[in-house]
Amino acid sequence: MSDSESPNASDSEEMLPRKLPNGTRLAVRTVVSTSTTTTTTTEAAGTSRKKRKVEVQSESAVASTSAAPAGKAEGSESKDASITLETLEKDTMGETWYTALEKEFSKPYFKKLKTFLQTEHQTQTIFPPLRDVYSWSRLTPLDEVKAVVIGQDPYHDVGQAHGLAFSVLPPTKLPPSLRNIYKQIATDIPSFVIPKTGDLTPLAKEGILWLNTSLTVRAHKANSHANKGWNTFTCEVIRAVTARKSKGVVIFAWGLPAQKTCSAIGIDEKKHLVLKSAHPSPLSAHRGFLGNGHFKLANEWLRERYGAAAGINWAALNTT
Repeated sequence: MSDSESPNASDSEEMLPRKLPNGTRLAVRTVVSTSTTTTTTTEAAGTSRKKRKVEVQSESAVASTSAAPAGKAEGSESKDASITLETLEKDTMGETWYTALEKEFSKPYFKKLKTFLQTEHQTQTIFPPLRDVYSWSRLTPLDEVKAVVIGQDPYHDVGQAHGLAFSVLPPTKLPPSLRNIYKQIATDIPSFVIPKTGDLTPLAKEGILWLNTSLTVRAHKANSHANKGWNTFTCEVIRAVTARKSKGVVIFAWGLPAQKTCSAIGIDEKKHLVLKSAHPSPLSAHRGFLGNGHFKLANEWLRERYGAAAGINWAALNTT
């Protein structure tokens, strides 16, 4: 398994103004309430997306749950009523990613995936909340990606998943795999102090794409949305990163599923640094993850390619 593990289980695996890629400036109006931020973006004439409305929880806010309607499990997404599956990509995906991936949305596999999700959403609770399915795309714009961490599927209990692989919002207890990731960062990076929170948002803003290969899951049922089309889509996400005109990125491929994903994509390992090891789950961490030196190796490679200031500030987590 992957980061779908339960944080309470010890042995389970796992706008402000900005520009489009073509330089077109966006005008943004932000209205802040006590619990959510609603952002409306009016794009320049000639673009296919006229408005973008995203209702997102503050990055540092504690995940909340609400009473579930009849027929649905606890942790229902009734609070996401203004966000629908039909327009999820247009309404919630980061601009750079939407531009790069728009062609995928009309393909048969993606239409089939959306039909499946519609059916699931009618009778089941799915995680993460709709507003967070593409949170990775808003936190880590395509042109800012330095590294990709490949996970599997989201955590499947209430108040855990928020769209970043391995990450949980407080007050959720640190999942075992993330605890091992922290241990290895601390070994590699002397300035890193293991934080109490499992929120990886600061590192996402540093240019690390925390990407699950399945972006949704049914409540309490790990891997329930695997092989429904997400894996095809997330391979395209990674291809969009590796196809950029750049000197390369770092790919963290922990565990066999992540390594199979890299093989399926056909990543050019002369251009990109692919770091492979066992998964950080307690089931396998002592068989090659702990002691792999990946975080030090990543920074050394990035600095060699891009200059002394190009390393990832792993200690950014120490501010949370």
